This record gives sequence, structure tokens and C-alpha cells, in this order.
Amino acid sequence: MSTRKKPRKTAEEKVRIIQEISRLGVVAGVRKHNIAASTYYDWLDKYEANGLKGLSDKRKFNDNRELKAKDKEIRLLKEIIADKELQIKLQNEMLEKKFPAWKRNV
Repeated sequence: MSTRKKPRKTAEEKVRIIQEISRLGVVAGVRKHNIAASTYYDWLDKYEANGLKGLSDKRKFNDNRELKAKDKEIRLLKEIIADKELQIKLQNEMLEKKFPAWKRNV
């Protein structure tokens, strides 16, 4: 009995297999490509959700890193907006004190 591991399939190979299985049918397709039906459905879900990027090798690509970077960017932008709103509020209060007519025009 051989303990040799099968080489990993590239994202492009997975797409080609998904397309062929959709033409042949699940049972015949997974038999032909010697993969489990659960593997096919897993690939299909990932492909439908994220396209080719979803099928890429996770050792080379990390969604969490991108997600964390986006979260950090959103937090920074929210802080900038809050600072600007506070600045505008203070400016309006100062103008109201200097020019009482300002309150009626705003």
C-alpha cells in the first residue's frame, strides 16, 4: 500500500473539474476525478462565494489578514469623522456666541 500523498490541485484545475462535474453529473464526475462528493461541494461553495480566489491554496492567501486591515481602516475613518463632527460643532458654538444672528441662519 502506498502512503504517497496526492499533489494539491490548483484553483484553475478545481474550476475545470467543477465545470466537468456539472456536465457529467456528480456521481460520474467525482468517480472520474477520484475525489469525494463532499470535496466537490466544498469547492463549488467556495467558487460560488468568492470565485477563483476562493479556490486558491489557503497557505498562500489569508482572508483574515485582509479583513483585519479593512477593519483597522474603518476604525480610523470613523475616528476622523468623529473628530470632524466635533470640530464643526465647536465652530458653530463659537459662531453662535460671537454672532447671535448665526443661530437663526444655520
